[in-house]
Amino acid sequence: MKKLVFFLPLFISLLSCSGSDDELRNNPNLPDLNFRFQLNLSFPEYNDLQYPGNSFATYNHGVRGVVIYNINNSQYVAFELSDPNHPPSNCSGMTLNGVIASCGCDGNQYNIITGELTQGEGEYTMKPYRVTRSGNSLEVYN
Repeated sequence: MKKLVFFLPLFISLLSCSGSDDELRNNPNLPDLNFRFQLNLSFPEYNDLQYPGNSFATYNHGVRGVVIYNINNSQYVAFELSDPNHPPSNCSGMTLNGVIASCGCDGNQYNIITGELTQGEGEYTMKPYRVTRSGNSLEVYN
């Protein structure tokens, strides 16, 4: 009987989980672009990325740009700088203020460490990109 009491809630919780999060990952507002670029951390313009807690934004890649954030010198995150909760437009490019990316269209704000929406409305988080560190070089790609 004790086993039933333990396993029944576990079984019910497993059944209530969704099997797919494709509708949240496949954002219809942002196109899937294929790109790959490298940042050499020895160059002065990328110096901030050598220290945890710093970020660098480039507007030459992605839809409206890419922000890269150094978590702890071995973990980096990168996100798209176009607001994921509406189609790209003149105002959908986000600006950075510390760890917050803000959209000029509607005031949505996102945390660039997690990509989560911190202020405003919308169902999508920032679009993540992959980051790999090899020696003194970062490779960012989709």
